Amino acid sequence: MVPSSFVFHRPMLAASIVAGLAGESLLDYSSGLFLASPRHTGKSTFLRQDLMPACEQRGWEVVYVDLWSSPHIDPGLLIESTIMATLESYAPRIKKQLSTETAGTDAVRLYRKLTWDLSQQKLPDGVTLAEALQALNEASGCPVILFIDEAQHALNTVKGMNTLFALKAARDALKLGVKQPGLRLVFTGSSRDKLAKLVMSRDQPFFGNTVTPFPLLGRDFIEAFTQHVNAKLAPDNTFQIADVAQAFERMGHRPELLWEVVRRVALELGQAPELGNLLQQEGKAVQADALSIFQSEYEQLTELQQAILFVLSQAAAEQRPFTPFTQTTLQEIQVRAGRKTRPAPSSIQRGLESLRGKGLVWRSGRGVYALEDSGMGEWLLSDDSEVGVDDPMQYSYVGNTLDRLDRDFLQQPHIVRPITADTLSEALRLTDNMEVDLEQPLRGEDT
Repeated sequence: MVPSSFVFHRPMLAASIVAGLAGESLLDYSSGLFLASPRHTGKSTFLRQDLMPACEQRGWEVVYVDLWSSPHIDPGLLIESTIMATLESYAPRIKKQLSTETAGTDAVRLYRKLTWDLSQQKLPDGVTLAEALQALNEASGCPVILFIDEAQHALNTVKGMNTLFALKAARDALKLGVKQPGLRLVFTGSSRDKLAKLVMSRDQPFFGNTVTPFPLLGRDFIEAFTQHVNAKLAPDNTFQIADVAQAFERMGHRPELLWEVVRRVALELGQAPELGNLLQQEGKAVQADALSIFQSEYEQLTELQQAILFVLSQAAAEQRPFTPFTQTTLQEIQVRAGRKTRPAPSSIQRGLESLRGKGLVWRSGRGVYALEDSGMGEWLLSDDSEVGVDDPMQYSYVGNTLDRLDRDFLQQPHIVRPITADTLSEALRLTDNMEVDLEQPLRGEDT
């Protein structure tokens, strides 16, 4: 039997964003949209299944590039080759217009300048990215919307940064002298702090823009998900929407992690009316695991490293640049570390490098620092030692660290065993794809 699948669409959110990109609403994204949310919360799925189709229905030329998909390729080259591959699809039309000169004078002049082998999928010498995008705009006959998923990776290389500046120049160039902007840009990232580096400083390409939090899946998703799951279960052994909603919140609004827990509870552990209690227990286990990672990593740091991490977290929370070697920052670190004298810049540099080595701090190609996991900063600033495990304020950042749990969940699928904090981590292999197989597992087959 072909297994069924569950896909949750968000057409109203897509329509709202499209209106903002078109400059038709109070939320004007025509100069660029910067969407941030933790990994595996449905962001990329929403782009592919809802937002990009809505843009196509609007009559826009959609170009999508995922910088996470090919980490071995320079982000700048990946963006460039994707644009060129899209332009190549219009090669027959361009050649026809050149032969008949049916296009406008400016378009013909542009096409003749872009006389290169399109199959090479790279810009020739002397041709800018703005000209390539203008050619795509002319050839397609409609505005171009470029989606760059996991855009923060472009900050890691010189080529990537240069490409971002080139995209800003292209955006500005395709606005001049036209009734309708020819280029719109959408950047997404799984790290709010890293994505913010594109807009916070004057020396960054999109200074002045703001990072928009991606709306996480809510009650409507839970209702549809619970209804779909319950349809596969016996009528007297089903989940309650309230229980699923609370567990989903504990799991950082990660749909596929929720599915893993729901599947195991339904198959192996519970019968009504115990399903709700079991679901809550496993949700707490996931949450406790995530918080214990923060605690463990923090306790292994020196006092100076802890102070640096805290001051960096404060800067991120206040949406201001972290300037580690200024006198003001040195004083903040001194106070936090409880030192009598200010630490030397060389000590701060060594501390930052050590934090980078531990995977807690990230540095861009231009030497800008940010937290690898924004959840760590939120945990630090929440004074977690005084917050109970059931406090709702924890839920906002628990999901950020779930990717880092040990990957041993379902390592021995033939053994039926309870879910504990340790056995949940295999869910980390799950991706942003919300298309999940609900048919066969809930019929009792081995998985």
